[in-house]
Amino acid sequence: MPATPKPPPYRGRFAPSPTGPLHFGSLVAAFGSWLMARHAGGEWLIRIEDLDPPREVAGAMAHQLATLATVGLQSDGPVLRQSERSPMYHAALDRLLASGDAFECHCSRSALADTRGVHRQCVATAARSDPSIRLRVRDDTVIGFADAVRGDYQQDVATQVGDFILRRADGFWAYQLAVVVDDAAQGVTDVVRGADLLDSTPRQILLQRMLGLPTPRYAHLPLLADGHGRKLGKSQAAAPVDAQNPVPVLRMAWAALG
Repeated sequence: MPATPKPPPYRGRFAPSPTGPLHFGSLVAAFGSWLMARHAGGEWLIRIEDLDPPREVAGAMAHQLATLATVGLQSDGPVLRQSERSPMYHAALDRLLASGDAFECHCSRSALADTRGVHRQCVATAARSDPSIRLRVRDDTVIGFADAVRGDYQQDVATQVGDFILRRADGFWAYQLAVVVDDAAQGVTDVVRGADLLDSTPRQILLQRMLGLPTPRYAHLPLLADGHGRKLGKSQAAAPVDAQNPVPVLRMAWAALG
């Protein structure tokens, strides 16, 4: 009887966008991800999601990495920058275009206003010089998965999301495609992140299936709460982390994680 193959070693990651200082909500996600990786005896990586240059803040990446290092959260491997990964995204997009699973879209946001942005068919009346590229989501595409924190989750991608963008009209890569390509390339086995990204996960699983990539395990951390279980306000969650006084910050993050 052939031996059962061993599962890949645990590998988690944290992927901030360099749009400003590291805020407390991001620190909680980073700390939770790091804790789960250490508990499993695995690796923890940092990846910079610098896909949107107009929103980036000069020096933010270095500041975020320095803040993480000050509180003891350092990557177990080289820090990957998505801005340097365009050839990999192109290769994935070309595969989807060749298979008919992706298509050029000339629709504007205003043209999709009647469907609240959900694209099910092109309604543009004229071609654009800068079309976006969308994933063709077939009817009745329902994706479900078991989340380690939230339990079973299911989404009708066709009706709730529609044909979603892979490359924007301005030429920048969409988050959904880049994150799927990079999770696979880095051998990420477990994605631990905030609950605000829960509804993105079915889109990513759909892309993984279309590209023949492995699907990691997912855990979406709950909304932030203080030590008494009360929900933190947006201003508190978005407050910059005081890296000069790391112990109280880590205690607050520990309490927020429950």
